[in-house]
Amino acid sequence: MTWIHELDDWPEFTWDMALLAPKLSEIRHQQGLLLGRMAGVGFDLRSEASLAVLTKDVVKSSAIEGEKLDELEVRSSIVRKLGLDVGGLVPAGRDVDGVVEMMVDATRNYSAELTVERLFAWHASLFPTGYSGMHKITVGKWRLESAGAMQVVSGPIGRELVHFEAPAAQRLAGEMREFLHWFASSDDIDSLIKSGLAHLWFVTIHPFADGNGRIARAIADMALARSDGIPDRFYSMSSQIELERKEYYHHLEMQQKGGVDATEWLDWFLACLGRAIMNAGASLEFVLYKSKLWEKVNTAAVNDRQRLVLNRMLDDFKGFMSTSKYVKLAKTSPDSALRDIKDLVARGVFVQNAGGGRSTSYRLVTAEEL
Repeated sequence: MTWIHELDDWPEFTWDMALLAPKLSEIRHQQGLLLGRMAGVGFDLRSEASLAVLTKDVVKSSAIEGEKLDELEVRSSIVRKLGLDVGGLVPAGRDVDGVVEMMVDATRNYSAELTVERLFAWHASLFPTGYSGMHKITVGKWRLESAGAMQVVSGPIGRELVHFEAPAAQRLAGEMREFLHWFASSDDIDSLIKSGLAHLWFVTIHPFADGNGRIARAIADMALARSDGIPDRFYSMSSQIELERKEYYHHLEMQQKGGVDATEWLDWFLACLGRAIMNAGASLEFVLYKSKLWEKVNTAAVNDRQRLVLNRMLDDFKGFMSTSKYVKLAKTSPDSALRDIKDLVARGVFVQNAGGGRSTSYRLVTAEEL
């Protein structure tokens, strides 16, 4: 098998602009609509929307690699890094803080030069203990020749299927020097295409012992932030990639086994980006709904129990609320739970569902009802 980085014309990427142009035009249109809409809402709502998207970006980028991060920890870590005035924070582990540090730096400081030192710092933040799982790895440096070939494999031991083999370690300094020079150049490449190429190019070099996928996606997000011209993120490419993970790995593998004509990879990348921007609309609607709901709630004081339950129902709560569920969530008595619920019903925050007796349940007022 000859890999893309072994070809004589590597890394002189080409692409069919005539084929990609309609997709680029549509994405630019959707970008403009989304960013224009966000420019028309207040600062607090923009901050809340950006916080929600950045939280998803961090969680989903790690999920693509099979690593599950606690969403509340990620959110709390981002809030602290950005100095936002948001309640309900929980302690975040050093591993979570590390991923957040990288993503915040990539997107908030998008205009700063991407350097070897910056990449080393990102890598060190991803692996603060010097271990990936139970394995000690080289941190904050390019992978070493002594570690052997860097391969992406699947299948049982003895029958492994090699999906990709990265350039040898002795090539890394030169490969990364060329990549960083290209990324910093003010060429006439469309910034969305540059994001897709940067992702492909970096993950093909695979310069680190681990964490290459997350760093590649951070670099792509950095290029997208440059395209938007703002540090706030209102759509999550990593969330969309996680939804399309099988196709993501398929298109990467096909490109790495193919030539330097990156049209097919870019066509998929741009389509995925378009879907990410389209799906951002639903997230924005939910942020607006939460804001309107809290405006209604805060017309009069609520107690700590009610605030806790409402936050849970707005986050990851499944199904309807009942007195017994309220008792467990708020750690209170049935009488107190019933008083709290009746108060929320009277204020139009809770709506009682059809049915009664033991099956009595409640839902939040909908956006349309607000």
